[in-house]
Amino acid sequence: MRIAVVGAGIIGSAIASRLIGEGHEVSVYEADPEGLPTSSGNAALIALPEIAPLASPGILAAVPGWLLDPLGPLTLRWQDVPALIPWLLAFLRSATPAKGAAARAALTTLMRTALEDHKALGEAAGLSGHLRQTGYISVHDSERSVGAALHEAELVKSALGYAFERLSVADARKLVPQLEGEFAGAVHQPVYWMVSNPLSVLRHYQEFVRTRGRLMAARVIGLEQTDAGIAVRTQQGAETFDRAVVASGVWSRDLVRGLGLKVLLETERGYNTTFADLDWNLPMPVGFGDHGFIASPLVDGLRVGGAVELAKPGSPPNFDRAKAMRTKMRRYVPSLPEGGTQWMGRRPSTPDSVPVIGPHPNDPRIVFAFGHGHLGLTLSAVTARLVSEILSGGPAPAPFGIQRFQ
Repeated sequence: MRIAVVGAGIIGSAIASRLIGEGHEVSVYEADPEGLPTSSGNAALIALPEIAPLASPGILAAVPGWLLDPLGPLTLRWQDVPALIPWLLAFLRSATPAKGAAARAALTTLMRTALEDHKALGEAAGLSGHLRQTGYISVHDSERSVGAALHEAELVKSALGYAFERLSVADARKLVPQLEGEFAGAVHQPVYWMVSNPLSVLRHYQEFVRTRGRLMAARVIGLEQTDAGIAVRTQQGAETFDRAVVASGVWSRDLVRGLGLKVLLETERGYNTTFADLDWNLPMPVGFGDHGFIASPLVDGLRVGGAVELAKPGSPPNFDRAKAMRTKMRRYVPSLPEGGTQWMGRRPSTPDSVPVIGPHPNDPRIVFAFGHGHLGLTLSAVTARLVSEILSGGPAPAPFGIQRFQ
């Protein structure tokens, strides 16, 4: 088939690479192919145990305290609140035990094959040596925090079988000697994997698309359903395809609305700092459980980032958040220097933490793939497989359908 993919971030590029490998004629539209989309600045984790939705009764209890700290794990740009109200209300409605369990079950189905899908996609696109199993530890400031992390790890083990262990402070320092500061304890999960560098992985898939298909620098302003196919409109004109995939992150919502559908999609903005000139690195990624950020060792540097800022996509960045994470990390890793390169990314997030992966309810020629939040890299390859199956007439997994927003 002739297929258009709108978006060349990690989701769109993974989908396009999969479809090209299966013999389809693929054209990818991206407003800025040389830019740095959200997927280029993530923590490089293949975070297989992360099946907990952001909206949960437990997190709601912590939110008021977080919001009082403008540099805490979760914050709102208060001037953007009016625009965010529909999303926030849906987020609150999603924070029930029943809906939280449904979201957890949906994410679990994706995680079951996520790693194998990454391996298969890399092989098909000629990418190798980019995956490594590093494990992961989260460090915690109190016994209560350690207990909450152990409870979550037990839920993950029940769902996916992934092992974990509690670590004393001394044992945590044996695994990560740089943890010289004070903390109460840690939890080790060996099943975490990493990619070498998320930007280099993204560029590989984009180059695979460029050489085997088409990667066009054009902003898509609308999709039109015609008898001849799906017309993809840009400012330069329109081209008609057999199928179209909408995978352009938070900007997907404009195309969805142009098709007469509803979706709740906002930016879960994250910040990071990358240190490329250290003479040391961490042996594995470390999460700071009470502060909502991670330090991850890329092959070419150390990246410190995370947290959540809910804001409109076009709002200016607040790099004090990146500075706050560096400051907090020095409590645990005093050797972290000043400097580094700051960055902000716009993670497209649904209020229930479940991505949209499925066809247009009234036109299976159009398939949606967006809203992966902080799991875009982790879920990119499994999303590519599901989209391929849907385009070939296979069943669409119900939990991920856009119908839930209609």
